[in-house]
Amino acid sequence: MNATISTHVLDTARGIPAAGIPISLARIEGTDRTALGKRTTNADGRTDTPLGKELKPGTYEIVFYVAPYLGPQAFYDEITVRVVLDGARDRYHVPLLLAPFSYATYRGS
Repeated sequence: MNATISTHVLDTARGIPAAGIPISLARIEGTDRTALGKRTTNADGRTDTPLGKELKPGTYEIVFYVAPYLGPQAFYDEITVRVVLDGARDRYHVPLLLAPFSYATYRGS
């Protein structure tokens, strides 16, 4: 079964969606990395289209480029999240909860 990956970035310090954050997706196979595309979060903190479509089971890397959003005092410049798609679902949702000095992510629904 092929799947999609979507995301949602929330600024938990301000209690608002995090708009304007560039995000990239890559497939990881051993030491090889295949770039699959880039998106930017909209006013709702989501991307207008999924990060990836027609994804086969395997390991994927999502990179959130947060430094411009967090500003010149940013503690994090990039947040990398690796996920393994097991093929059991057709949709995978990976939200990011962002604050100036912390972040959390989870498998959403």
